[in-house]
Amino acid sequence: MLPGDVFARYLRQEGHEVLYICGTDEHGTPAELAAQEAGLPVEEYCAKMYEVQKQSYERFDIAFDYFGRTSSPANHELTAMIFERLYENGYIEEKYIQQYYSHVDGRFLPDRYVEGVCPHCGYEKARGDQCDGCGTLLDPEELINPYSVISKSRDIALTQTQHFFLNIPKLESEVLAWVDQQDNWQDIVRGIAHKWIKEGLQSRCITRDLKWGIKVPSRYQKDKTQDKVFYVWFDAPNGYVSITKDWASASGDSESWKQWWLPEHSDDVFYVQFMAKDNVPFHTIFWPSMLIGTGLPFKKVDDIKGFNWLTYDKGKFSTSQKRGVFVDKALELFPADYWRYYLLANCPESADADFTFESFAATVNKDLADILGNFINRTWTLLKKYFDLKVPPCSIGSASDLEDTCKKITADISELLMARKFRQATNALRALWVVGNEYITENEPWRTLKTDPQEGGEVLAHCVHLLRTFAIASAPFIPHTSQKIAEMLNIENVANTPISDSVCFDYFKEGHALRDSGVFFEKIDEEKVKALTEKYRGK
Repeated sequence: MLPGDVFARYLRQEGHEVLYICGTDEHGTPAELAAQEAGLPVEEYCAKMYEVQKQSYERFDIAFDYFGRTSSPANHELTAMIFERLYENGYIEEKYIQQYYSHVDGRFLPDRYVEGVCPHCGYEKARGDQCDGCGTLLDPEELINPYSVISKSRDIALTQTQHFFLNIPKLESEVLAWVDQQDNWQDIVRGIAHKWIKEGLQSRCITRDLKWGIKVPSRYQKDKTQDKVFYVWFDAPNGYVSITKDWASASGDSESWKQWWLPEHSDDVFYVQFMAKDNVPFHTIFWPSMLIGTGLPFKKVDDIKGFNWLTYDKGKFSTSQKRGVFVDKALELFPADYWRYYLLANCPESADADFTFESFAATVNKDLADILGNFINRTWTLLKKYFDLKVPPCSIGSASDLEDTCKKITADISELLMARKFRQATNALRALWVVGNEYITENEPWRTLKTDPQEGGEVLAHCVHLLRTFAIASAPFIPHTSQKIAEMLNIENVANTPISDSVCFDYFKEGHALRDSGVFFEKIDEEKVKALTEKYRGK
């Protein structure tokens, strides 16, 4: 979500028309189990979690145009329609499979509703889809001494049940042709897609025996005693379209979704998805197969920005093991911009990246406090002491070399953001801040002001213009800090000024009044690092 937000902010800044959507993916066994643990009806639990997540992302300055829900009526309607079109076109198979049935609970048990002993490591609470003890992917029937998660009963037995499958092999030639046309995809995305293809495309089960979800239309179910819902990966991707529909309705123009999704409107749309690498197969093969099979003319993705994993201290983040810090707790510890900057500077694009509080503190202390914060503080302190927080007079010609350097770096930032290379773009932003620090250090205005106020004032005037450049270039990355610099400079619209227009050393007129800044960044000491490392290391 964060790189997607940076990209959307950058595009808006450059004057493009942008729609950035996301939503809570609410169906599937995790939602039912979490609701059960919380002692709430699943609908009520999901509604509560939607608000929690929405508020967390707002606090993190993720600027979605619309944050929706896959449980919305629009997605129910769209998903049922997609299934019906696939069924009519001959791409849906009906099969009978063996699945655990709990006699005590009176229901079939999807994979996560079954727990038991892991056959690989002996972990006693392995789930029917994966063992948290050793990380091995499992099928429920592999578990030793399996039992129902709902009732803890071992009175369960493999029983025949009807399910629906998407016949992807029947669509193989069209899917392969579509994949081969994708010139924008990066290597990691292309590699994952071709791995699925190389392993052989298989029919995928698209229904589950759950109470919560988008129900399969009853006329398609032969066994009327079983309530089937669609597999979460069958309904969730449709949320891209349905949430756009919800956005259109909320914006007062219910037809405006069409300009993004239908070909008669969307020829000039460039469509990018952002996701972790484990979701890539579903967006490169599974969902495109669904859309191709329906024959519906929805716009298909132009680029998929796939990311490797962020690990926690050389291990996995785990909510069950209470290992790692998550969004809601993170924002209680440090401001959003600390996290945004760190995560972008260590973005797992070419390989997995590892989080530790030690590396987090080092990045915040060095880049934000010692480079950007130090430059802001030195400039502001000298302006207050010698010029009553007003911009001194200066000669623009004396900044020509500095201007050339800044123009080159800001051009690099723009180019890297447009190419969706976030780690490199963040490194270029840091390099821009370094230019400011080197300039003020080399010119020593604190010394020059004592003997030549005009020369010293000119250096400070250039520093004020550098701060405007910093505010504009930083806006997609650390928007709160960007706005705080703008308030200090007493200017507006930095988030709407193109980065290419950020370098201008005659923007401020002599005497322009600045404002009090306050502290921008506080360093994180070693004791806090140790305490946080211990607190979030897990059970």
